[in-house]
Amino acid sequence: MRIRALTLFPKMFDCLYESIIGRAIKNGIIDFKAVDIREYSKDKHFKCDDTPYGGGAGMVMTVQPIYDCINAVDPHHEYLRVYMSPKGETLSDKCARGLAACDSLLLLCGHYEGIDQRAIDMCIDREISVGDYVLSGGELAAMTVIDAAARFVDGVLGKNVSHEDESFADGLLEYPQYTRPPVFMGRAVPEVLLNGNHKEIERFRRESSAKLTQERRGDLFAARNDSKNSEGD
Repeated sequence: MRIRALTLFPKMFDCLYESIIGRAIKNGIIDFKAVDIREYSKDKHFKCDDTPYGGGAGMVMTVQPIYDCINAVDPHHEYLRVYMSPKGETLSDKCARGLAACDSLLLLCGHYEGIDQRAIDMCIDREISVGDYVLSGGELAAMTVIDAAARFVDGVLGKNVSHEDESFADGLLEYPQYTRPPVFMGRAVPEVLLNGNHKEIERFRRESSAKLTQERRGDLFAARNDSKNSEGD
């Protein structure tokens, strides 16, 4: 999978070269590069922002460097072009799986008060948000998207790892996990996890997931029940 992050601050993406994603990049499963938008500015000082027409606080990223950068990286529109924006659709498990199915993904990171709308209208296929809050730039949001999507790319998590037990995979939060020691400061691991009965363990985990989701994410629990009821109809 090819991933390109277009940004004013490419060094922010250095942390992607650590841990699971870093290993996937090193092994050639993920082909990643952070591209500096400033290199495509025609301003003699490589300026990429200006004051907004109509007034208002802050600065807006200008259209020319963004347009030229996108078309230099993706001249034949082979990438799915995504702009990280609080106005976009919210990133979800389903969304991440869909992105992972793309051969090539381009993530545009805005900054300041955002980008000139013409860059979106002319170049962007999709806008994605990571939540109902505002960040100082799109870099952290883009890294979240990369991490969430890359986990569904074959080989990134390893051959024996299943995504189906993770949170949101079945519309539920993941069940609690335990490991050694069996007792720590008087707190014991639930006995059912120690008895080796896989059917009982599966039932315990399923019930724990449902209970946890109902307590903490009533919206997810209700949506899942509604979906199941609709399928039953």
